[in-house]
Amino acid sequence: MFVDFRDQPPPPRWEPKPPPRRLTPRQRKTMEVVVGVNIVLLLIAPLGGATILQAIGALLR
Repeated sequence: MFVDFRDQPPPPRWEPKPPPRRLTPRQRKTMEVVVGVNIVLLLIAPLGGATILQAIGALLR
């Protein structure tokens, strides 16, 4: 017997898109803390790096 395996399956049933995921209050607070720490480090880290480079330069003189 001949079986036609090329037959296309029916399209999937339509389902509405799920609503976008939202952060819980705890996740939001954690995200705010992480962003705040990163902003502070963005300002402080170059100063610390420059100080370390100056200290190494002073030791090598």
